[in-house]
Amino acid sequence: MRSVPSLSPPPHFNTNMKAYIDLEEVSQMEDAAANLRDRLLIRLLFFLACRISELLSIMVGNIDFINRTVTIKHLKTSIIIICPECKHRLTRHSVYCPGCGTKVGETVTKAVENQRMWVLPIDEVTIDLLKEYIQSNSLIENNCRIFNINRHRAWQIIRDCAVKAELPKLVNPETGKVHNVSPHILRDAFAVHAMKSDDSGEGMRLLQEHLGHQSFNTTAKYRKISGEEHRHWYEQLWNSDRL
Repeated sequence: MRSVPSLSPPPHFNTNMKAYIDLEEVSQMEDAAANLRDRLLIRLLFFLACRISELLSIMVGNIDFINRTVTIKHLKTSIIIICPECKHRLTRHSVYCPGCGTKVGETVTKAVENQRMWVLPIDEVTIDLLKEYIQSNSLIENNCRIFNINRHRAWQIIRDCAVKAELPKLVNPETGKVHNVSPHILRDAFAVHAMKSDDSGEGMRLLQEHLGHQSFNTTAKYRKISGEEHRHWYEQLWNSDRL
């Protein structure tokens, strides 16, 4: 006899847990920072929405204080290059397209160069904090990194600030696993905030550009995360008197 499946939600599922943090919680983490360096680490991870490895590679010379921009070195190695004629997939070393035979050497070179660096705007408050930090730190020169710490230390700082701010742990909506606030969570927080503010086609295109995503589908996942309708519907399933 076939057993009847349980109507209870998965044992790891907790509808009271969040998958991301919001603007107020980012601000609480800033307030919990022990010093200006740690506050800047939080702000830049959020407002630039870059990866921790990319943030730690930023040099003083990458900051344009007049135009309020930061040049980021894109450290992910996977780059999708498409032939402009037949849309065939190309490699970094392609000289001629294997699909249509068109000479694509210049196209490939430009694509690789464009993926190596991109320029992101930054808000006025963060720029002022960067000026203060650089001026007060006599060790920082144009050929030095802004943050002279490694990835492990950066993770510790973010985790400790979240704990001091008494932020709850988060849940991965796909796996149900519970985890602490991490540097990548601040990148996710920016993306969710941007998607909530503008989920139009143009808004999603600009978010894709800001995050440095190769695939639009990667950016589009934040539309699902930022939506509350699915969560409310799902919670009602378990609150129904019929179960």
